[in-house]
Formats: sequence, C-alpha cells, structure tokens
Amino acid sequence: MDQITAMRVFARVVEAGTFTRAADSLQIPKPTVTKMVQQLETRLRVKLLQRTTRRVTVTPEGAAYYERTARVLAELEDIESDLTNAQADPRGRLRVDVGSSLANMVLIPQLPAFHARYPEIELEIGVSDRPVNLIGDAVDCVIRAGELTDQSLVARRIATLPFVTCATPAYLERHGVPKTPSDLGDGTHRVVGYFSSMSNRPIPLRYGCGDERMEIHGHTVVGVNESTAHLSAVLTGMGVAQTFDVMAAPYLSSGALVEVLKDWAPEPYPLHVVYPTNRHLSAKLRVFVDWAVELFAPYNGADRR
Repeated sequence: MDQITAMRVFARVVEAGTFTRAADSLQIPKPTVTKMVQQLETRLRVKLLQRTTRRVTVTPEGAAYYERTARVLAELEDIESDLTNAQADPRGRLRVDVGSSLANMVLIPQLPAFHARYPEIELEIGVSDRPVNLIGDAVDCVIRAGELTDQSLVARRIATLPFVTCATPAYLERHGVPKTPSDLGDGTHRVVGYFSSMSNRPIPLRYGCGDERMEIHGHTVVGVNESTAHLSAVLTGMGVAQTFDVMAAPYLSSGALVEVLKDWAPEPYPLHVVYPTNRHLSAKLRVFVDWAVELFAPYNGADRR
C-alpha cells in the first residue's frame, strides 16, 4: 500500500463526507477508495471512520489522525510546489476562511482576476462569521477584522475598515434622525443588532467623538449573528445599525441607506490575513496574501462616497 496515497484518500473522504464524493473528486473508483481506507485502518490497527448507508463520520482517533496528516500532506504539496514551480507558477489547493460580507462583497467578485493570475491554485473558501481553528480545521489562512491576541498566529494587516451608522430613508422618516448616540438608547429608535456567533452575546454599538466614548445597546427588534444577514435586515427598514463602510457604501451611494451620526464614528477596525506560525509560507499562500493586500487596499479607511 502506498501510505501517502492512502493518507490523501482518507483525507479526501473526511473532507467530502462520503466515499462517493471523495471518489468523484479524486477521479478513481469508489471501491478503490473504500479498499485504501480499509488497508490504512488495518495498518494503523484503529477505526478511522464510522460508515452508515447515508454518511461517514470520523472517529476521535480518525479526527486526530486527519489533523496531523493534513499538515503533513500540505507540507508535501508545498515542497513539491516550491521545487517544481517556485514563485513564478504557484499551484495546489489553498484553504481560506473569510467573513461573510467581506467574502460576498469584496473577495468573491474578484476571484476571476485571481484565477487569471494564478490558474493552478485551487481555492477552497469557507464563508462564515464564526472563528475557525486554523490548525484543527486545516485552514491555511483567514481574513478577519478586529484586534488579534493569539500569539500563536502570524497576522498581516491588509486594511483598516471604517464603521458607519445607517438606516433606510423610510425608517428615518418614521422615527426621525438621531442626533447623538444616546438617542438610540432612549426608546425612540429601534436597532438592528448583531450578536456573537460564539458567545451569543449582543455586541453594543460603539461611538467616539473627541475624547468621549459611548457604548449603546438600544432597543433591539431583531438581532443576527451573520454580517450579510445583518445588512439585509437593515435594508428592510427594521432599524438603525452599525456596519462596515465597505458593506454599506453601495447602498449609501444609491440612496437605499442614509448615514447618520457621522461625527460619532468609532475607531476603524483593523483587517488582517492570519495564518499559523508553524504553517510554511508556501508560494501559493504567499501570493494569496499579497493579492489580499492589493485587493483590500482601496478600502483602507478612505472615504469612497
């Protein structure tokens, strides 16, 4: 048995969720996939997968084996890529995780340009606002906003994103235009809230003007934990919300949203591309990081409206 090939087949079954999808993606017969996984389990003397008629689940031993072998396979792929292609022709699979609204409104629309520049890189993009475990989830890098405290990660700042507070014209006509952040907390206005997908706690609206700082929770009529849905709720006229300028900009330009409390804009949020310290900076990861810096440069705090 070719152990490296068996490891790759096992990893693909874990990632695909079924033997059939794994076989299709590898372009080999399903019985071959099944046989190689069985041979691997026999060699290791441990059950890696639990099989039913509908799905495949990973055993605790299988999860641990996958986590370690995924890193080994990534390293092997990087070594081959660096030796055979170097910087001029990076290739291979790259796993990236991006927040929902940034993915949908900034990154994904520009993927054709990335593919044209690097046609041999296969991008797998996870889209959610939930933080991922870069090592445990075998992710090469993430793009996330906010300050970073995990010293085990390498972070490269690629932009600084301003916030805006906004609402629909129809909402402001009904409820009036807030003059200060306190107006959002006195019961006059409704707030479209955002709550953490990890802790389920609501995130307050933060404001600053000169040396003064305020946090407002307000009267929340609806709260969501995903940024694209958050913006969608604001566009329905449900209330006032605080979001990134890059998300609201097209709707502010069209008049679908109106910015309020301009003098109370909070400090912009840093945006980073992050990868583990133990992750070899392969050619494919290096060019993606450089491309991300280039991609987000126009959103680096400039007033685009």
